[in-house]
Amino acid sequence: MPPMRRKGDLPEKICAQCGRPFAWRKKWERVWDEVRYCSDRCRTEAKRAAHKG
Repeated sequence: MPPMRRKGDLPEKICAQCGRPFAWRKKWERVWDEVRYCSDRCRTEAKRAAHKG
């Protein structure tokens, strides 16, 4: 097993929709480079805004 990491040591990104920082999650391990939004809510709001125009 790899050594334990503290939450503060995890990589972070800024959400493309709300602008808040969010940290790496285990479920994003394989797709971290593609993750742009902190939550499903931000992702759906971004898609809605793109459709409106």
